[in-house]
Amino acid sequence: MELLSYTTNPFGGVLTETDSLPEDPEVFRARLSHSLDAWRGEGYRLVWVEIPLSLASLVPVAAEVGFTYHHSGETYVMMTLRLEEAAFIPAHASHYIGAGGVVLSEDQELLVVSEKYQRQQPGPPRYKLPGGALHEGEHLAEGVVREVLEETGVRARFDALVCFRHWHGYRYGKSDIYFVCRLSPLSKEITIQEEEIAECLWMPVEAYLDAEGVSPFNKCIVQTAMRSTGISPCEVEGYAEPERYEFFMPGDTEMSED
Repeated sequence: MELLSYTTNPFGGVLTETDSLPEDPEVFRARLSHSLDAWRGEGYRLVWVEIPLSLASLVPVAAEVGFTYHHSGETYVMMTLRLEEAAFIPAHASHYIGAGGVVLSEDQELLVVSEKYQRQQPGPPRYKLPGGALHEGEHLAEGVVREVLEETGVRARFDALVCFRHWHGYRYGKSDIYFVCRLSPLSKEITIQEEEIAECLWMPVEAYLDAEGVSPFNKCIVQTAMRSTGISPCEVEGYAEPERYEFFMPGDTEMSED
């Protein structure tokens, strides 16, 4: 019987070729069983099988022989099976990445927002920095500028990365990294994102730091952005295509890739 088509990976594993998976679950069951026996005999430690949504009927067949879920995307599920008990399975993505912008004008006014869902809670309005989650494949410096523009209508220039917070137990049990960035406004007219934002305004920064409806966390990061020069984006010569990476370094640092 023909083995399932496959490639290998650096972890001593087998990765089946998705395009060649049989559509019939019974054919898949027979070929998978035959392939597992062969792969064990050849000393492979781990099997990965990526099953597209169009072949979802193959998922219970794989589960029957011990495959478990590793991760999924919009159009597929990835399953793994250890052929050796101690085989290493690298973890899938474990973090969300978000960014907030400290947008401070020359006359010391801070751009702040109050989200609609927070207005449903008792107490004074709660003001925070504009920002949000980065899109897949998006640079941090681009993402925070985009988020500020989307939420407030204010165009801004990225200046520096000031600090970040690492937090566990976030959405769906994943961890979260939140970067605080200092931005310079290029415009001041406000147009709020009405789906999420209840209010947006330029607030004197001292009033923000004294306000009852501002969390200690937000006050701390604004103070940090005001007193720290932060670190700025830079390129490392010969490292890779700039669209694939970001480096943030002190302004007087020079780097080159040996």
